[in-house]
Amino acid sequence: MKETETSSEAVQLNDEKSFDAVFRTWYTPLVRYALSFTEGDQDEAEELVQNAFAKLWTQRQQLEFHHSVKAYLYRMVHNQALNRIRSQRIQQRFAQHHARQMAQEYESPKENPELMGRIRQVLNSLPEQCRHVFELSRFEELKYREIADQLGISIKTVESHMGKALRIMRNELSEYLALWFYLVHFILF
Repeated sequence: MKETETSSEAVQLNDEKSFDAVFRTWYTPLVRYALSFTEGDQDEAEELVQNAFAKLWTQRQQLEFHHSVKAYLYRMVHNQALNRIRSQRIQQRFAQHHARQMAQEYESPKENPELMGRIRQVLNSLPEQCRHVFELSRFEELKYREIADQLGISIKTVESHMGKALRIMRNELSEYLALWFYLVHFILF
């Protein structure tokens, strides 16, 4: 399709065939352009372009084209992409701020007596050998081979005890896990 002022007039006058021609002509180039803003995310790029065309169609009678439909579409995709980037940055800043606030409240399990009490309670409920293996692994930071050698058991037995301990800890402390995953994710990233 040759870009002329007639195409912008045709779009404004509800000419669906002209709109379809504009869509077919500029959709793929606009998606390629949008990819530069979406870090290669094809779906997001296509969504930006589709939103631009939807806006063009719904607001076609109120629009004043100072240049071509092509220029207008590129500007719309550009502006939407920048708005998307700003929105993501704001969301990221909010999440980091929120994570910092939560981290100040619950800086470590040692500063949360309720959580520490619950951890001690769960540790004490583990079978003796299972608890001992867990403590050697997590508190003394021994490798499975070192634990196996020290206790005179196989590595498979150490793995079995650790699996059981972690499963019990995860189940018994599940109400705290969501908070800790949230904090770890947003503090580290």
